[in-house]
Amino acid sequence: MMSTQHSYEGVLLDDDTTFTLVEFCQLCDVPETIIVEMVQEGVMEPIGETPAAWSFHGNSLARARRAVRLMRDLDLNWAGAALVLDLLDQLDDRSMQ
Repeated sequence: MMSTQHSYEGVLLDDDTTFTLVEFCQLCDVPETIIVEMVQEGVMEPIGETPAAWSFHGNSLARARRAVRLMRDLDLNWAGAALVLDLLDQLDDRSMQ
């Protein structure tokens, strides 16, 4: 019987964790143009005025990854993904109350 080994990679996030645009792209496994489109469509808000100065809070990473999955799996555009994520956030907020 053959044994299968799996390797998993994780990123420990806290409220103070921030990522540069380059790091954020690597963690999301998408090119910079995709992150720029996501910001322009309101999927997330970076810190900083221009892409060269952008940084992203750790909580934006999960949101960006979810948006990429929504876009790929459900063929949504970025505006649609942003809307779905906002609705999911509202549901999460209600369930926490």
